[in-house]
Amino acid sequence: MADKIKCSHILVKKQSEAIAILDRLSKGEGFANLARELSIDKGSAKRGGDLGSFGRGMMVKTFEESAFKLKKGEITQEPVKTEFGYHIIKRAG
Repeated sequence: MADKIKCSHILVKKQSEAIAILDRLSKGEGFANLARELSIDKGSAKRGGDLGSFGRGMMVKTFEESAFKLKKGEITQEPVKTEFGYHIIKRAG
């Protein structure tokens, strides 16, 4: 398994918002554009959701577990809940 992975995310407050974003992604909207438009993580939103590379132990546990399960280019099928809100995670290809 990879020591470090590169991911982007879209962070929102409500599960319903995250589900609506997943629906928009499934219809072909761009992840980076949606991140810039909707993510409440303003730092990564400016970069299209880009979080850069990170290793194990650097992110909150539920986020990290979901991110490391993804294959390159894959997006989480369900919102990932953390204390910060609901994330949609995309692993960089």
